[in-house]
Amino acid sequence: MIVVTGGAGFIGSNLVAALNARGEREILVCDRLRSDGKWRNLRKRVLADVVAPEALLAHMEAGSGIRAVFHLGAISSTTATDGDLVFETNFRFSHALWDWCTRTRTPFIYASSAATYGGGELGFDDDPAFEAHAALRPLNLYGWSKQQFDLLALRRAEHQATRPPQWAGLKFFNVFGPNEYHKGAMQSLVAKVWPDVDAGRPARLFRSHRPDYADGGQLRDFVWVGDVVAVMLWLLDNPGVSGIFNVGTGQARSFEALVSAAYRAVGREPAITFVDMPQEIRGQYQYFTQARMERLRAAGYAEPFTPLEDAVGTYVRDFLAAENRYR
Repeated sequence: MIVVTGGAGFIGSNLVAALNARGEREILVCDRLRSDGKWRNLRKRVLADVVAPEALLAHMEAGSGIRAVFHLGAISSTTATDGDLVFETNFRFSHALWDWCTRTRTPFIYASSAATYGGGELGFDDDPAFEAHAALRPLNLYGWSKQQFDLLALRRAEHQATRPPQWAGLKFFNVFGPNEYHKGAMQSLVAKVWPDVDAGRPARLFRSHRPDYADGGQLRDFVWVGDVVAVMLWLLDNPGVSGIFNVGTGQARSFEALVSAAYRAVGREPAITFVDMPQEIRGQYQYFTQARMERLRAAGYAEPFTPLEDAVGTYVRDFLAAENRYR
């Protein structure tokens, strides 16, 4: 059996789909389905069970033969403000799963985040040294909670008795693709602007509030969800690889380029208007992210990452514009 926390969410459901495509049927999803349509992300899938986070550890203790735990569940909103809830969910629950995997000798692959890098003043280098991670200054509560667990993992990884046989923390950059529709304001920009692109209206982007970036020239490392899943499956197949790794493309692209690709995917000329960024998020806004990918490559991952225009075209034509937009 393979456990996927956050398995009804965006990246998690894409991972479950890929596992099913490889013939995996014994998949235990940990998530809260609630009433926001997340169940649709799993409508095509074959599962062993779906359990709530508070029931997961007892369920795992009662079961047997768990091959790996993919821990992707979290409070991932960069505007979350309930510090107690975020820390309990993103740190303590992760800590409990790490301990279980250590005790049972089960591989543990978890989602970290590029939000740990903060404004990028120290770069985006997944340096394996504890001191390098401790020096980072995340801009929001979500990024801080992820950084704290990375630091715990690095401390525990120093001793074989306090770490799983394989462990990997993945610093996801700006992931986009199908099954993110339940995320509301936290959807990728491609999904957000699609209704305007589809209707032939101008898409809205934030103005830059820094003189060194043009409007729409803010830069991010946008990565296709299929590439993110490919990295996780590669780790599953290579249990000798452990550590914290960036997962991006290694190439920053502008928001204008991303939105323009969405228009061109349906044969339209780009049309963009600019609006002021809300004052409350200006202090925690990242103007530039770009993953350094040398460590993952040095570990043996050799697959190419999908170029931005190709990935956006696939997303638009095969999902957003399709009758069934779910993977």
